[in-house]
Amino acid sequence: MSTAPGPAADERLLPPMHGPILVVLTIAIAFSTFMEVLDITIVNVSVPHIAGSLAVSPSEGTWAISSYAMANAIMQPISGWLARRFGEVRTFVVCTLLFVLFSMLCGLATSLPMLVAGRLLQGAGSGPMVALSLSLLLSIYAKEKQGIALALWAVTVLLAPIFGPILGGWLTDNLSWPWIFYINVPVGLLAAAATWYLMRDRETRIVRVPVDTVGIALLVVGVGSLQFMLDTGKDHDWFASPMITTLGIVALVCLSFFIVWERYAEHPVVDLSLFRRRNFTIGVLALSIGMFSFFGINVIFPLWLQTTLGYTAMWAGLAVAPVGVLAVIVAPILGSNLHRLELRAVTSFAFLFLAGTSYWFSLFTSSAAFVDLALPRLVMGLALPLFFIPLNQIYLSGLPAEQVASASGLINFFRTLASSVSTAIAVTFWDHWTDLHHFALAEQVVDANPGTGQFFGILDTLGLDTPQATGLVEQIVGREAATLAVNNVFLGCAILFIILIPLIWLARPPFDGAQGAVPH
Repeated sequence: MSTAPGPAADERLLPPMHGPILVVLTIAIAFSTFMEVLDITIVNVSVPHIAGSLAVSPSEGTWAISSYAMANAIMQPISGWLARRFGEVRTFVVCTLLFVLFSMLCGLATSLPMLVAGRLLQGAGSGPMVALSLSLLLSIYAKEKQGIALALWAVTVLLAPIFGPILGGWLTDNLSWPWIFYINVPVGLLAAAATWYLMRDRETRIVRVPVDTVGIALLVVGVGSLQFMLDTGKDHDWFASPMITTLGIVALVCLSFFIVWERYAEHPVVDLSLFRRRNFTIGVLALSIGMFSFFGINVIFPLWLQTTLGYTAMWAGLAVAPVGVLAVIVAPILGSNLHRLELRAVTSFAFLFLAGTSYWFSLFTSSAAFVDLALPRLVMGLALPLFFIPLNQIYLSGLPAEQVASASGLINFFRTLASSVSTAIAVTFWDHWTDLHHFALAEQVVDANPGTGQFFGILDTLGLDTPQATGLVEQIVGREAATLAVNNVFLGCAILFIILIPLIWLARPPFDGAQGAVPH
């Protein structure tokens, strides 16, 4: 192993930045992060347009989503290794430029294989960006102001997936689908240029170690198989499919061997020793389960609006978006006062509040007006910074600065994995409960039920013949069954939030964040 200093060429901690330079760097790093996280969801609403343009089926078009998520998830855990091997500043800038390059390739795609290849490379290139953005932000802020850096980073990571479908729908409707990729180019180039120009002399110490090829191979195959299984399982009836079963076995075997290998490897590609830290482990568990619940709501809510209530993608996005309003207002206030608060109490309040709003969601009816749907989303936004920011402070507490990138990479991997698992499970349970409620409601539509005869009589007076009346009743039953099922999902998420409250109290203070700036 060899160590080489960055251009700063000394072992002192460089002072934090102040004034306009700090503002410009914060904007550059935040926009890079926003852009990368945005691309996880911006494609979702454009799949029908992409499929039509490339002459493929909509199900084939979803490969544009799955390929990005799979490559992104694989690269996140090795963010720390890449940062140590090449330097945090250099790695971040190169990843941003690769993201820009492959975004251009995606926009220029003329076939599905070309688009999928571009999305794979885009996801691989951008994987370390979110983890490194947090590490870089913490390194340029003074110790007493790192809560603000955490707040800015948290808001970026939380809100980008929410606004992705809205922006994607607007660009697709008003321009064309390639623009959901082209929009990354100017933002990425400006962010990379600003970051390199202002931070090239603050490069972190470079540690050259042998490449852990076995660990990387096990990680790629294991995480790739797991992500692909989660993305496609529902379409193949899960483990009734030999392909999904095989993917599950491969993922289990490879990831089990990966954990053992990394535990004893001399130069592991993923720093699993972080899990020896109590606060890191508790933070990962709480954040993963919390994101599982939150993302389950985020996935099912717009799907229900579009498939059951007849909302367009744009209007469904507008109903979801109010969650960001209060979050943006509360986050900087919380961040600037983070050091004064009992973080476990703040997080417990957030979980209780999220449970309450999730229960509120579970009371939705199929006749709910837009304002009735958007209002609880607005209120929920108050709790998001109280949930996300303190948890990030808890898992970072006591970490040496050189481990921040590794810790952030792991936490982002588990956040992404929780989102994927949540999507798969929430949609599967929604479908299952819809079938159960449909069967139960259909049993009530019998001649012996006075209400049935009365309703069919009303339809008869409206001029509907028997087939038309039966079709309308079936449509109503289906709508109500889907609504009752979505209520079940929301209630389940509320229960999970409650369960998280005692878990967070297993963490132990002090929660003083990472230990100083990054040595150079």
